[in-house]
Amino acid sequence: MSLQNKTLVITGAAGGLGREVVRVAQEQGADVIQLDLTFPEELQAENTYSVDLTDTDAIKEVFAPLDAIDGLINVAGGFDMGPTLYELTQNGWDKMFSINVTTARNAIAAAVPKMLAQGRGAVVNVGAFGALSGNANMSAYCASKSVVMNMTQSLSEEVKHKGINVNAILPSVIDTPANRVAMPEANYEEWVTPTQLAHVMCFLVSEEANGIHGALIPVRGLS
Repeated sequence: MSLQNKTLVITGAAGGLGREVVRVAQEQGADVIQLDLTFPEELQAENTYSVDLTDTDAIKEVFAPLDAIDGLINVAGGFDMGPTLYELTQNGWDKMFSINVTTARNAIAAAVPKMLAQGRGAVVNVGAFGALSGNANMSAYCASKSVVMNMTQSLSEEVKHKGINVNAILPSVIDTPANRVAMPEANYEEWVTPTQLAHVMCFLVSEEANGIHGALIPVRGLS
């Protein structure tokens, strides 16, 4: 599999998973444009853009000068283990939808018209295996990720006959330092790794995946 001569936009590129997706994509030959709210100094380089992904106008400004976009990988998002649904504040609810849904929707709105104009492209979103059903104290997270998953399938139906593939991965718990701290008694060997997820996402923007449309693909490691 090769991403040689492909231009990819990766959101959430400064995070733990995002960094690994960038690394794997570049290793496979892609030119990567990295977007995130902020980048630490060691990651700041050409084609890194600090931008509020919830700001529609700011996103459009970043995408405007791009001539071609072969793939958009929406890694940006987040998780909160909230209280019960009846105790959840409006701010808590809105936060999950802002970082999981609005960020992806804004990037899609900026990228897909360019893909339509060139007659090709691929979009990969990140849903959640746990959001296939509701879970206690995770109502806002599960609801927001289920929206991302339905949004993926809806967009696929809109553009699959126009040369654009749209799919999503559904990870379980990802093996990150933060999750190890939060769950010190867990069996980390069963968790999916950022590298495993990155390889699947890069496959989904490659030519080899051009027959896959609207798929919600569980990538769970051994969990």
